[in-house]
Amino acid sequence: MNFSNLFGIPSAPRRHRGQFSRRNRERFSLPHLSSSLRANRKSFLSPTLNSKEYIIALAGNPNTGKSTLFNALTGLRQHTGNWPGKTVVQYRGSCNLKGKKVTLVDLPGIYSLLTNTIEGEIARDFICFARPDAIVIVVDSTCLERNLNLVLQILEITPKVILCANLMDEAKKKNLHIKISELEKKLGIPVIPTAARSGKGLNKLKSAMDDLICGRITTQPYRLHYSAEIEKAISEMEIELAPIVTNGLSPRWVALQLLTGDSTFINGIEKYLAGKQIDGGDSE
Repeated sequence: MNFSNLFGIPSAPRRHRGQFSRRNRERFSLPHLSSSLRANRKSFLSPTLNSKEYIIALAGNPNTGKSTLFNALTGLRQHTGNWPGKTVVQYRGSCNLKGKKVTLVDLPGIYSLLTNTIEGEIARDFICFARPDAIVIVVDSTCLERNLNLVLQILEITPKVILCANLMDEAKKKNLHIKISELEKKLGIPVIPTAARSGKGLNKLKSAMDDLICGRITTQPYRLHYSAEIEKAISEMEIELAPIVTNGLSPRWVALQLLTGDSTFINGIEKYLAGKQIDGGDSE
């Protein structure tokens, strides 16, 4: 089975991000895909790193205070290593949520999942294939608009998201007022204001994390809408992908990535469908 061949996409490591066209839509038609891949559904791995513990990922742009938040939540219960096959450092730590054992994974700081960087690929693949029980996206409250690009991208992958509006103390110094309740309504997810350096808001954040992983919170994430032509192509692909990319993967997200022609994602999903573990593994 080869996703690249099925979609007519080159498997070379370079990326192809040209604008979507009618020719591309025909190129990505899926009349034969379902039967070709259904045989591999039984080999899907459960991406939970340890079935006895919860996995929560921390994501965000650089310089949002994400590392400070990670340190505050995990204390000295941390260990580091490298992501398998990568030179990027991996940070994990333990956190107790009302008696539950939780592993926090501090993903590399990135501005977008659609990048040519190793860090972006690590974050995207962990969110998509490792399927953590929750994702806390840490944003800088002093420049919220710039941070929302990554937020909206992650919301296309999973609904299990909490927005941590960090650096609220800095926002206050700049006379910036964020309407948290309005932001929650717009995004359809919990928004928790924090100042990680002083510990403000961390208890509320931990409660929200516990509520989300236990199913006491139901999110309704905001969904981006594209041009009519792209939405039509996505819908057509979703129909074919739905019975194949199960086990928590979003058919819409997979369709979007296939339309970009991102060869690194295509290689990753080929491995995932083949039953190979690509969730980042344990730290060394």
